[in-house]
Amino acid sequence: MNFLSVSELSKSFGEFKLFKEVSFGLEKGQKVGLVAKNGSGKSTLFKILMGKEIQDEGSVVYRDGIRIGWLEQEPDFSGAKTIGEYIENSENPKIQLINRYEEFLRKGDTETDEFNKLMNQIDEQDAWSVEVKINEVLTSLKFTDKSLSIENLSGGQGRRLALAKSLIDEPDVLYMDEPTNHLDFDMVEWLEKFISESSLTLLLITHDRYFLDNVCNEIIELTPNGIYQYKGDYEYYLDKKSEREHNQQVVAGKAKNLFKTELEWLRRQPKARGTKSKSRIEAAYALEKVSKSVKAKRELEISSVMTRMGKKILEIEYLTKAYGDLKILEDFTYFFKRGEKIGIIGKNGTGKSTFLNLITGKDKEYKGSISKGSTVKFGYYNQKGLNFREDMKVIDVVRDIAEVVQTKDGSRITASQMLTHFQFDPKKQHTPVELLSGGEKKRLYLVTVLMQNPNFLILDEPTNDLDLETLTALENYLLDFTGCVIIVSHDRFFLDRICDHLFVFKGKGQVKDFPGNYTEYREYIKVDKEEAGSKKNNKSKEEQKEQELKPTLKKLTYKERLEMDKLAQELEELEGLKYEIEKKLSSGNIDGLEINELSVQLGDLIVKIDLVTSSWMELAEKES
Repeated sequence: MNFLSVSELSKSFGEFKLFKEVSFGLEKGQKVGLVAKNGSGKSTLFKILMGKEIQDEGSVVYRDGIRIGWLEQEPDFSGAKTIGEYIENSENPKIQLINRYEEFLRKGDTETDEFNKLMNQIDEQDAWSVEVKINEVLTSLKFTDKSLSIENLSGGQGRRLALAKSLIDEPDVLYMDEPTNHLDFDMVEWLEKFISESSLTLLLITHDRYFLDNVCNEIIELTPNGIYQYKGDYEYYLDKKSEREHNQQVVAGKAKNLFKTELEWLRRQPKARGTKSKSRIEAAYALEKVSKSVKAKRELEISSVMTRMGKKILEIEYLTKAYGDLKILEDFTYFFKRGEKIGIIGKNGTGKSTFLNLITGKDKEYKGSISKGSTVKFGYYNQKGLNFREDMKVIDVVRDIAEVVQTKDGSRITASQMLTHFQFDPKKQHTPVELLSGGEKKRLYLVTVLMQNPNFLILDEPTNDLDLETLTALENYLLDFTGCVIIVSHDRFFLDRICDHLFVFKGKGQVKDFPGNYTEYREYIKVDKEEAGSKKNNKSKEEQKEQELKPTLKKLTYKERLEMDKLAQELEELEGLKYEIEKKLSSGNIDGLEINELSVQLGDLIVKIDLVTSSWMELAEKES
């Protein structure tokens, strides 16, 4: 079933062309990743699809009755004071039915035909299940209190709440702009599973390559000249893109050589040409167009730029930091070695950013010692570092730091070359900062950090809002970098490719040094949990029961022993029934009437379990 048809879509801002002749469709259940360079118009395309921006040409047609959702970068919380109010203000038909049901209850108006009709609708649409879904989504995204005021939420919490609502609303088509930003690893993995198992029709923008691989069944690459579509995951897209670019270069190369031959022929001809040559002339100019249609892919080999580093780098001994009773670090000790690339992971609020501020000297309130080598020069990229004059040209921003820097092999890199390496073409380099997209500004900030010739790079969430080409360029740069690197990131692919070990911030001041990358750590955690579970369940139920009964059996009469065994068996059966009822109640697949019946049964069971347990305990304690 076709939900969306986009035909010949084009958009420009003045003379700047974002994209042209974009055509694609979305089928029910399709999950599509949209990839492109920063500034290529991804967010603008989303705005056009949502009707918030007008295209220059082309059409956007939705199937009648389709509900559309949009997870945008700056969510709108107007009209809602609490998390609960925000969630309940939903276009989800199931939530609207439940809202009407609760309104009837508040009014006490439950003996009417209208109420009975509503109850039938609730049962037909299985609206009771939406409560289970709401609780699952909110809990998984770390929201446990629906009464919490929205104005007290941080920026990251606000984004997570907007994500929660976009999933709970269950739109027919959902557009998601960087859904994994501000999520910890557990949340990202939960989101992957949730989306993969859902029937959502999805078009998303994300820099998270594992997420693209695990969620999407199609990739659309947006370019100024249109789109390329690939039926497969992100890895498949990379293979086919490489193949496509190679073929284009071959065709363009052949056209260029042939055009040279034709150009020589044209120059040798007399000015008054006959009609027989007209077709050949037109063909020659067509060849010229083909030869220029594909720009040669420029790969700048830039060896890492860094100041010389001495033997002593950074020595941390017994570092302790706390805010009142909240421990951030406790007796942390580590001596950094040259060339180390360390990833920092941990849940939000465990002290990752505080640690970076401590070692860079931005936070001087601590116990223990931090000793930096005299030759160490930090390059600190953080989310609050963007501070450019909007009227300055991109190239001038970088030149204000350095015109050229010298690499480890003695060569020199100009400001323009560094910008080119990070996807700023010559035209973009002379663009005012105010005309850059958010992702382009992040990319420019990254260049300014690297141009300062640091030998110890500290990168706090460097991958947020960077396009995939820039990420690849950054990864290649860091792999060649011979100084130290510390990375705080939720980009699993990035951590896997760059880092050789991890600092795992576990909370309560504890930091684990893990010798491996992120994927290896997750595997370690998985195995550790399995082993712990195996040990826990090592003893059989019979053995456990035997152990529990041993102290009392010796002092009980034969009749009492029989009674105790009977009570134990009955208790086990009752607990099994209780488990089955609770399982049904949490499934979300039962109607309101059955919910009421099961709730009554559960209440009776709990009373009976208490009575049987009391009788068993009396026998157990009789001769203790």
